[in-house]
Amino acid sequence: MKKTQKKDLLLGTLDLLILRVLNSGNKHGYGIARQIELLSKDVLSVKKGSLYPALHRLEKEGFVRSAWEMGEAKKPMKTYSLTSVGRTQMEEELGNWELLSQAVNTVIKGT
Repeated sequence: MKKTQKKDLLLGTLDLLILRVLNSGNKHGYGIARQIELLSKDVLSVKKGSLYPALHRLEKEGFVRSAWEMGEAKKPMKTYSLTSVGRTQMEEELGNWELLSQAVNTVIKGT
């Protein structure tokens, strides 16, 4: 897929992607978005207008927590981390994703 053909994230997958990225450690918003881009080889792109509402929603649900930390430029940065409840939610959503993606692949292949 060409870089100009980047697609918006499938509805409902952004939360799972955020939780999965945070499973490897604390990150600030830009770091989360960049990690998703890197891991997807620039196929997926997360815009600020989608990322931050999702992070706030996940925090409200208790799946992530935020904290202010001093960044490299001596400026405070809000970082996010996965909670134990969030880790459980991530595992559940991963199972659901596997089931859904297998079903879609089966339909697409016609088998």
